[in-house]
Amino acid sequence: MRKSPSGLSSVDNALQLVRLLAQHRALRLSEVADLLGVAPSTAHRLLNSLRAQGFAEQEARNGPYVPGPVLQELGLAAVNRMDVRQVLRPVLERLWARTGETVSLGVLEGRQIRFVDGIESTRTVRVGNRTGVLIPAHCTAAGKAIMAALSEVEFDRRFAGRSLERRTPSSIAGWPELTRELAAIRKAGFAMNVEEGEHGVSAVGAAVCDVLGAPVASLNMVLPSSRMRTKRVGRSLAGAVLDAISDASVALREVPGSGAAGS
Repeated sequence: MRKSPSGLSSVDNALQLVRLLAQHRALRLSEVADLLGVAPSTAHRLLNSLRAQGFAEQEARNGPYVPGPVLQELGLAAVNRMDVRQVLRPVLERLWARTGETVSLGVLEGRQIRFVDGIESTRTVRVGNRTGVLIPAHCTAAGKAIMAALSEVEFDRRFAGRSLERRTPSSIAGWPELTRELAAIRKAGFAMNVEEGEHGVSAVGAAVCDVLGAPVASLNMVLPSSRMRTKRVGRSLAGAVLDAISDASVALREVPGSGAAGS
C-alpha cells in the first residue's frame, strides 16, 4: 500500500480528509496540504478522488472544496435516525412562549415543505396549527429558508429549470426573482413570507442545519398578515427565530450518535 510523505497510507489520508471536510465545511487546496502534511499535488489527487466518489465538491473553479452529496447524506442519515421532532420540540415550545404566535417545524419533501410539528397561538386572531400541511417550498418562509441553505448541486437536482406554482398574487413565479430572494435570505440568515402561500398568512423562518451545514428542517413563526403586513415588520420579528435556531443547533449536536457531539 502506497505511503504518503507523512508516513500515512493514501487511505488514511483520504479518511482524514473526509473528517476535515466535515469539521471545516470548506477547505482550499493549500489548506488541505498543510493540514495533512502532504505536497499540494498529493492533496489535489486526494481531493479529486473524493470528488469522483461524491464525498467532496467544488462549486466554483479555484474555489474551496466543500462536503459533497454523499457526505451530506451520511450526516442526514445520522440526523434521520433520531426523531427531529422530539429533539426540537423544546426549542419550538420556547419560541412559542416567547412570541405568542403559532410556530411550526418544517422539512423539505421533494419540492414542497411539510409541516411536521407545531404549536398554535392562543391569541384570538391567529393562524391555526399547520402540522401535516404540504405547500410548495418557494411559497413559504419555511421552504425558502431551506432552499437557500441547500448546496448548489442539491438545489439544481430538486428545483433548477422547473416551473414555479403561483398560489397567490404575491407568490414568486419567476426564477430571477427567486434567485434574488434566496441570495437575500443567505445574507440575512432568515426568510420571510407575506401572503405568498395563503391569503392572510405571513411568516418568518430559518433553516436548522446539521454539523455539515446541510439543512434538515426549518423553525418558523406564523402569524396573521394583519400583524405582519410587510417584510420590514418581519425583520423586526426575526431575532426570536434566529435565537431558536441557535438553540436547535445545540440540541442537534448533543444528540448521542449524531456524529456532531464535540465538533
